[in-house]
Amino acid sequence: MQKETIERIRKFTEDRDWDQFHSPENLAKSIVIEAAELLECFQWDNEKFDIQHVKEELADVMVYCQNLLDKLDLDADEIVNAKMERNEAKYPVEKAKGVATKYDKL
Repeated sequence: MQKETIERIRKFTEDRDWDQFHSPENLAKSIVIEAAELLECFQWDNEKFDIQHVKEELADVMVYCQNLLDKLDLDADEIVNAKMERNEAKYPVEKAKGVATKYDKL
C-alpha cells in the first residue's frame, strides 16, 4: 500500500481512539470475519457477483491487516518477501507449473 493510504488508516484509528481495541487477537478475529464476508460475495454464484461489494470487503480485510502489521511492528514488504522466498523454494517452477499439488506431494 502507498504510504499515504497507510497513514490514512492510522489516522482513522487514532482519531477514533480505537487502538485500545486492537489487540493482535481482536485484529486477527476481525481479519477472519471480514474474509468470510468477502467469501460470502461468491457464495451462490462465482460468476455473477457485485464487484463493488467485493472491493469493500477486500478493503476491510486489508485495513485490518495493516492494523495488525502496526500492532506487531511488522513491515508488509519484509514479511511478504520472506514468505515468497519460502514459497519459491517449496514450489519450484519445474515441478509446480500448471498443477495445484501441495508442495509435499510434488
